[in-house]
Parts: sequence; C-alpha cells; structure tokens
Amino acid sequence: MERGADVTLFATMDSETSGKLSAVCPAPYSEDPAIDAKVWEMLHVANLFEKAEEFDLIHNQADFVPLAFSRLTKVPMVATIHGFSSERIMPIYKAYEDHVHYVAISNADRRLELRYAATIHHGIRLEDFPLNSLGGDDLLFFGRIHPDKGTVEAIEVARGAGQRLVAAGIIQDQVYYQDHVVPAIDRGDVVYKGSLGGLDRVRALGCARALLHLVKFDEPFGLSVVEALACGTPVIAFNRGSMPELIDHGVTGFLVDSHEAAVDAIGRIGDIDRSACRAAVAERFDVNRMTDSYLDLYRKVLGC
Repeated sequence: MERGADVTLFATMDSETSGKLSAVCPAPYSEDPAIDAKVWEMLHVANLFEKAEEFDLIHNQADFVPLAFSRLTKVPMVATIHGFSSERIMPIYKAYEDHVHYVAISNADRRLELRYAATIHHGIRLEDFPLNSLGGDDLLFFGRIHPDKGTVEAIEVARGAGQRLVAAGIIQDQVYYQDHVVPAIDRGDVVYKGSLGGLDRVRALGCARALLHLVKFDEPFGLSVVEALACGTPVIAFNRGSMPELIDHGVTGFLVDSHEAAVDAIGRIGDIDRSACRAAVAERFDVNRMTDSYLDLYRKVLGC
C-alpha cells in the first residue's frame, strides 16, 4: 500500500488494516469455540471469490482451499506456500500448478514436483528490531514449547556449555513442558518467560548471547532467526531446512550437525560481529526487498 497499490484485505472482522477490509468471519477460529472452522473458512473464501472480478490480482496466503476455486475466475492468483502441513495435500497443489503462480518462502521448501513462479524470503521492518551491540550472558530459546522446535535440545546444549537458557514461547505441548522444561526450571538451568510480544520480545532477542534454534524438522523459514540477527544476536542452528539460506556459517552464526558441535559453537560466539548479523538482514531480509520482489512478480503475472 505504501508503494501505491490498492489493497483489500480479506480477514476476520476484528482485523486492523490501513487498507480496505472485507470480512464475514467475526473472529479467528482458535479464539472463539463457537466458530466452526470448516463452515467459516468456506464463507470466508466464498466472500473473496464472489468479489473476485473487482480486482486485478488475488494473492492467496490461506493455504490450499482457495486453489480449488481459482479456475472459476479469470483474475490471476499468486499463492505463497508457507510450508506443507502434510504430504496428503500435494495433489491439490499439483492440480493447480499450471494456473496459480506459486511462491516458495525458501529454496529449501521447494518441491521438485511442483512448478514455481519465484522464491521470495520473508522480510521484516528493520526499525522494529534495533541493534543491541552488547548482547548478554544468557542463551535464548524463542519458539513454541514443542518437540519439533527443539526445546529440550536447547536446554541440553546450554547445560553442556555451562550457561543459563532463557526460554520464551507458547506452551503447545503441556506434557512435554511438564516432563522436560519444568525440571530444568527447578534446577535453575532455564528461565521461562512465557509468550513475549512488543518491547519484551525485542529485548529478549537483543539481550541474548546467542539464539539456539535446534529445530527437529526441515523448517520452511524461521522468522525468529531473522529477527534475532536483526538485533545483532548470532544464531546456532541445526544445518537443515532453510537454515543455510538464513545463516552465514561463521559470519552470522553457526550451522551444526550435533549437540556436541552446538556446544563447541557457543564457545566461538565471541568470533561473531553482531553488527554483521544486522547487516546481513538489512541486505537480504528487509521488508522493502520482499515488497520489491512481490511487486515485480505481480507485474510479470499481469504482463505490465
């Protein structure tokens, strides 16, 4: 919108936007148990396609359901694929690859069997994440408390390095939290901050010695990685998924293959220039770079 595009956002009624809002669903499914997700998702998608001819282009960020309606209008569609929830959804992506312009959020998340229009990394507003040139003494885990996100791995690596871990994020697996995180809190190995937003989020990201991002799946992107780097905090991550696209090994952090290597990397964090971490984000993951890439794609799709 800041670049002059006329944007209508199709979202829930309680959404805030400086653009035009078109909404039928009163609130997010997860926030109101009276809202049936399947019913209201269909009403939401129908609202878009009943108005489709008002637009030059549809940008779908709502997973695969809108694809099934895309041939019912002549208005072209760009679809950003924010990872694949299951291999079982692949048939619908394959069925519409000749009609919808797919965008991958990392090269690592591209599927060889699908046709893509582009890979466009996420971008952040750099001014929202000020550089902390000093950092702090504690290591940081920032993400969902869930086995996939490597909470236990972060605890074990921090303990192996003889350092305290600050953990922040929603508890998505209560049993996992009680069995693994609570005992570490009781021992004094971990300080759990809960879910952080706003200034508390920025403070946690910037005041860490390093972010431990030891996820146990091939993550499509990893916004917390980029946000930490923007604040000057180096990242130690398992070398899988999109991490090699986000982290410059030895420059903005370390890519490792084992707990032992992660512990060793903590000992080398002092070699990382925190200003170099921020510079890498400014060059590759700034919101303006992302916006330029999407506008270029829109023009290509529209032939203008």
